[in-house]
Amino acid sequence: MKELRLLNGDCLDKLKELENNSIDSIVTDPPYGLSFMGKKWDYDVPSVEIWQECLRVLKPGGHLLAFAGSRTYHRMAVRIEDAGFDIRDQIMWIYGSGFPKSHQLGDGFGTALKPAHEPIVMARKPFKGSCKDNHKEYGVGGLNIDGTRIGNEVRTTPIHSTDKKEDNTLFGLHATIQHHREETTLGRWPANVILDEHAGQILDEQSGNRKGWSDQKHNSFNPYGGNALNQSNTERDGLHKGYNDEGGASRFFYCPKANAKDRDSGIQTDAKALRATKGGARDFNARCASCGKKFIGSPETICSCDNPITDNQVFKRKNNHPTVKPTDLMKYLIRLVTPKDGIVLDPFMGSGSTGKAAMLEGMWFVGIEREKEYYEIAKQRIEYEMEKRKFW
Repeated sequence: MKELRLLNGDCLDKLKELENNSIDSIVTDPPYGLSFMGKKWDYDVPSVEIWQECLRVLKPGGHLLAFAGSRTYHRMAVRIEDAGFDIRDQIMWIYGSGFPKSHQLGDGFGTALKPAHEPIVMARKPFKGSCKDNHKEYGVGGLNIDGTRIGNEVRTTPIHSTDKKEDNTLFGLHATIQHHREETTLGRWPANVILDEHAGQILDEQSGNRKGWSDQKHNSFNPYGGNALNQSNTERDGLHKGYNDEGGASRFFYCPKANAKDRDSGIQTDAKALRATKGGARDFNARCASCGKKFIGSPETICSCDNPITDNQVFKRKNNHPTVKPTDLMKYLIRLVTPKDGIVLDPFMGSGSTGKAAMLEGMWFVGIEREKEYYEIAKQRIEYEMEKRKFW
């Protein structure tokens, strides 16, 4: 089933049309159960039954990445686990552009913190046997570490292994010998924290310029532990390569770049007029009049799309979905859990950011969206990238 397949309808019904063990990965931004902006589709997190269908269509060892809200992450994770998935980790997407929806109570008291992160459930479908054998049979089960390394500098990393030797006496000498080799890679090992550009900049301002671990030369034979009846020694010889780099702390994390034009790219329908929130000073509700990007509490006067930032402007937007994720972020997540030429499923497609990212990554995609308006937006965005891929 290597094809682009977009389905309009309830995801529970449409998932039942898919074959068992036919999907390589699931990357999705489902409802958070917060009734966001009064939307009916966000009244609850997806049911256990929906996640069970996701489990059925996913290949053994296939990964699921599901965004969640900070207040309802526990409900999302528990329902995914109750459906039969193994919870493997939590990825934290941290951003710096959130705005506190707080009510002033007087004397400096309010009712909410500034939102600055969204957790992502990382789960995997159980499988029999070893991960290596499962990967050989189904092509899934592991994470694409080299494909998601952070940065593009060549890194030489010391790899250590230990060899223990014992003699045959009851209280003999135990010698621990460490062997050293080097592994050359491109970039750092991916972390379970992802920052947006704003959060990365804030972190660097706090950390300042920091030097990484530098080369170290060892030529010693040092006692390490041991007691009156049992002696243990460690040998360390030679030059051990460090990172020999410097920079802000954000270099340890992936920081996807925002693109002001990404949201509407490929959409052929007319843009709808939307109005920014009225009231307050310019630094309270400033927006770009062209792309609609918010600049809450920010002194900028020019947006990244080279248009002026003004107050209370009526701006036009073709993609009016309220929770559009950056394409670069979705590309990274897809690449992390999907094999080359694999099939990605998004049962809550929204305006199609996952599908667009899948097309750009050279993957195949199955998307399901219940709301007709969003389905049409997603269809245009994804097919636009698919046509570009066919051309090239």
